[in-house]
Formats: sequence, structure tokens, C-alpha cells
Amino acid sequence: MPKEKVTLTLNTNQLEELRSVVDARSLSATVDHAVSAYLSQLRHLRAVDQWLAELEAEHGPVAPETLEWAAQIVDEWESSGRPAEAS
Repeated sequence: MPKEKVTLTLNTNQLEELRSVVDARSLSATVDHAVSAYLSQLRHLRAVDQWLAELEAEHGPVAPETLEWAAQIVDEWESSGRPAEAS
């Protein structure tokens, strides 16, 4: 896959931590991998949004309490970096 050199402005503390974690590995490769993972997550969320729109078109609006429950799971997942368990 072709590569392109870019200039990024990153949070200094995060960059220092990243450098300490990746040690001798390539910082560019690490950032490239992180961008790839983030894009994968965005594609997944877009697919979920499309699926929910299809469900709503077929079955009607989603109940507000269901949307609140789903938002809570997403918030917990985002804050912990892993999916919350459904209750």
C-alpha cells in the first residue's frame, strides 16, 4: 500500500507516552496502525447506523429507553476502551 509523508500536531504528553511505549518500533507504523483501527471502528459504527435505520424503517421508531440504554453502553465502552456488558 502506498504511503504519504504528512505533518501532524499531537498532544505532547500523549506523544511522549507513545514513544516510551513503542520503544524502538516505528512511530509512523504505530500511528498508521492506530489510524487504521480508528477507521475500522468508524466503518463499523456507520454500518450499525445503517442497520438501525433499516430496522426503524421496517419496525418503526426505537423506544427512547432503548436508545438511552444503548447510549449508556456506548459511553461505558468509550470510557473504558472495551465493550460494556449488556444487562
